[in-house]
Amino acid sequence: MSDAFDYFRAYAVRALCKARSLPRGRMKHLQLVAGRIYNLLKKEAAYSPNTQHLEDFRAAQKLEASLDRKRDHGPPAKGAFAPVRPGAEREAR
Repeated sequence: MSDAFDYFRAYAVRALCKARSLPRGRMKHLQLVAGRIYNLLKKEAAYSPNTQHLEDFRAAQKLEASLDRKRDHGPPAKGAFAPVRPGAEREAR
């Protein structure tokens, strides 16, 4: 086995575990897609080591990074402080 196989396997496990923790929806689906890409790359790397699959690997990493950014900048969680509307400070005094 090559190192690439082990790395892709680790990325696939991490991506699929992250997808399991997400609620249903588009983000979960895209995270599962990233996990499937890593699994396919793992299978490819098991048969023959080559560098042709690096573009696919970088594309999957880019997809995961964009999902993380969307998750971090998504809508505020329930119970989070809501933005104050203009003029609310004057009414409270």
